[in-house]
Amino acid sequence: MSNEPLTLRPHHGMCLAYFTGHGYSGAFSAHMAATLAALTPERPVRLAAETDEICSACPNNEGGLCSRPERVAGYDRAVLDRCGLEEGAALPFGAFTALVQERILAAGLRRDICGGCQWDGLCSRQPSRWAAST
Repeated sequence: MSNEPLTLRPHHGMCLAYFTGHGYSGAFSAHMAATLAALTPERPVRLAAETDEICSACPNNEGGLCSRPERVAGYDRAVLDRCGLEEGAALPFGAFTALVQERILAAGLRRDICGGCQWDGLCSRQPSRWAAST
């Protein structure tokens, strides 16, 4: 991956914390695993409530737009608000995940943001991978 900021939906900072290889499809899961592996702590990300690299392999991506735009936009707004960030902010991936861990996950607020997500059960059963890096 280059040093150009990778566009990332803010709520994907939480999804990636709990990703274990399960996903909407095999292709989606493989793409998410590859993206996670490539996101080093130093890699710059630009936070935007729009289709990002992870969304590119999602079956809910319909012509570049999410089929559930209100739901995911709400997740994105909540992550930005709780992390004290604005849409369009660019920062190292590690700095972003540290904020997500400290201000949302360790604070016990994950379910307040995305408890209605279909993957909530998976996230509830395991620790955040970001907890080990804080």
